[in-house]
Amino acid sequence: MPDYVLAFMIAAVVTLLVTPAVIALAAKTGAMDAPDARKVHKHPIPRIGGIGIYFAFMVAVCIVLSLMELTTEAKGEMIGLLVSGSIIVLVGIIDDYKNLPAKVKLLGQIMAASVLVFAFDVRIDFVTDPFGDYIFLEAFAAPATIFWLVGLTNTVNLIDGLDGLAAGVSMIAAITICLVALQQGILLVAILTAAIAGAAVGFLYYNFNPARIFMGDSGSMFLGFMLAGISVIGAVKSAATIALIVPILALGLPILDTTFAIVRRYRGGVPIFKPDKGHLHHRLLDLGFTQRQAVLLMYVISALLGLSAVALTEVSNQAAALIVLIVVAAVLLGAKKLGIFRLNDSAHQH
Repeated sequence: MPDYVLAFMIAAVVTLLVTPAVIALAAKTGAMDAPDARKVHKHPIPRIGGIGIYFAFMVAVCIVLSLMELTTEAKGEMIGLLVSGSIIVLVGIIDDYKNLPAKVKLLGQIMAASVLVFAFDVRIDFVTDPFGDYIFLEAFAAPATIFWLVGLTNTVNLIDGLDGLAAGVSMIAAITICLVALQQGILLVAILTAAIAGAAVGFLYYNFNPARIFMGDSGSMFLGFMLAGISVIGAVKSAATIALIVPILALGLPILDTTFAIVRRYRGGVPIFKPDKGHLHHRLLDLGFTQRQAVLLMYVISALLGLSAVALTEVSNQAAALIVLIVVAAVLLGAKKLGIFRLNDSAHQH
């Protein structure tokens, strides 16, 4: 059995086994998500599911990597990823219990990202432009990497609004990055993303509508951070911007949803961190979709974006740029039709 398949299987099985214990823990310790005007669920639901996802990922990665001969550099990267990922989960767990102010949460995310960048020297040193030329980031390498890590962390965090949505989209993104890593022969990245996908699949069993548990910030921030961190390692290995464009496309749905939210709030004179009911999943529910239908539609969109990301690696740089432009144009058109850029009245009620 290939190492990445083993990583996927272990992560999926461990999440399936430990999540019931996490549900019991949440009920005992009061980590419950109470319904409110902006949320879709109607009764309190446990919200520290990220603990199960994190535990499953760690177990899978540690078992599989222990069977492999790693270079000193790869070992350093892996330890860095696991340490910084543990910090982000800790921030998320505190937030799940205490509802941290947005600025404090952001500070925690920057801290976790800084550990990976400065303590373990994992960073994006250069990117390639569509013509294949290298652009060296030099002094901007560290801030650009931190921005990337924190940005993707919040992107997955913000899409976590419907049962099974963040877990499913993260799973599709992880599988996409895994496929591209296998195409490029970067086994380490394939194993890590397979473990993420497995943990997400196992969690979906309990999280798909009607959800018995939410992943909470501990889960959504961990998934976003790990996908970002793994793709930085992939970018270092394959020396191509493709390694960064793939996760951007694979996570295209939450990235665009976040971008639209910032534009919408800015235009409406509302603080950027203030939640509203204008996200894509809210719009779909307003159009009469059920939770399940809305989530499944967003899975399909994510899968199509993922397929276009895989296609990118097989074509020339110019064709790749064309694919990206077509995807962006289609998404902007769809967003305008759905009224994503309009502030809902409900945004002003909070």
